[in-house]
Amino acid sequence: MRVRAVVAGVVLVAVGALGAAAWSMVAPATREVPTVSVQRGRVATVVHAVGEVRPARSLPVAVPPMGGQLTIVELVESGTAVAAGDVVMAFDAAEQEFALEQATFDLRLAEQEGVKAEADAAVQAADDEVALLEARFAVRRAELDARANDLVGAITAQTNLLLLEEARAKLAAIEQEVQTRRSALSASADVLREKRRKAQVALAAAERNIESLRVRAPFDGHVSVRQNMMALGGVIFQGAVMPEYRPGDSAFPGTIVAELVDTSRVEVTAKLSEQDRATVAPGQTVDIRVDASPDLRLAGTVKAISSVASRQMFEAATRRFDIAFEIPESAPVRPGVSAALVIAGPVFEDALHVPRAAVFDVSGAPTVYVRSAAGFEPRAVTVRARTETVAVIEGLDPTAVVALVNPVGASGGKAPTGPVAPVTQRSSR
Repeated sequence: MRVRAVVAGVVLVAVGALGAAAWSMVAPATREVPTVSVQRGRVATVVHAVGEVRPARSLPVAVPPMGGQLTIVELVESGTAVAAGDVVMAFDAAEQEFALEQATFDLRLAEQEGVKAEADAAVQAADDEVALLEARFAVRRAELDARANDLVGAITAQTNLLLLEEARAKLAAIEQEVQTRRSALSASADVLREKRRKAQVALAAAERNIESLRVRAPFDGHVSVRQNMMALGGVIFQGAVMPEYRPGDSAFPGTIVAELVDTSRVEVTAKLSEQDRATVAPGQTVDIRVDASPDLRLAGTVKAISSVASRQMFEAATRRFDIAFEIPESAPVRPGVSAALVIAGPVFEDALHVPRAAVFDVSGAPTVYVRSAAGFEPRAVTVRARTETVAVIEGLDPTAVVALVNPVGASGGKAPTGPVAPVTQRSSR
């Protein structure tokens, strides 16, 4: 009797386990899938974003390229308003001033050498003219003596011919010597002119370098001095507060010491997701609400949109586009505050649309699951625009009924290659 009771208990346990397993397999298949009909009508797209007010124009003020470290001798304080042409910062110009004095001395020396060379050339030219005149006179006299050879003896006649040849040879030698000397003087003059030009270039470079060591503001604005990250020798300790640059600090060429900010005109920048980028174009209007002034509402326009997406750190799957908005010049807002943006996108008249949750990403293509007699069939569609609630689509029957949740997940199966197995349907109509 006891054995029969034990066997009966084991059988009951086995039957209960089989029943539970069967229920676990059947229960998911009976879960309801909410559905909704495709709608047709007017859809106005609106994109929401969070942006930051920043100056429309800013300029980094960097150390000029002079070769080595430069010492700051003058620097305006942060927040100081400067006008165009005012000195923002200045550096020690001792080396450049020495170079300027050396270039000035070299220029004056070259000028004096040029004056002396011109005077010597004038004297030499006068001497050469005298020598040429004397030589030409000697040739002329020898020619006259040679013409009288018919009236004198043979020895005298031969002597006259020899003297004529000698006078002509001497004239040719003097002419050759004068020509050589003139060429040499011309070359010397070219060398002196090049030396003078080189000194002038060095002088201009020294003056330009001295002027570049006094960095001036190209436009009106406010100065923001940056922190000196080399204040502790380049070693940064945790929790250490780096001081701002100040007179007496040294910096390498190219180091940004301050920033000149034009606060007379500001703009708003933000980042848009890849899906919202398709519905935003330059020229569209935007409603701007500044967080620091809740009662302030500004009307702006889309100024520019980046054509290249960027990925944010820790958001490997998200690509965002930089966008800038133009606001009125008289807007009473300062840079550095955040703002809520509502961008008015395009309006689609008589468009097919479904809830945004009804569009799924299947193998990289937007897909909806259409109810059919056999269950749910996946249909690839074209998404023209998305809002926070709906998606404007193309390529779908206007009378279709689509699932609001993925029926594959509702039935516990895998991604379908054909119609989805029938499940209990619950319409939201």
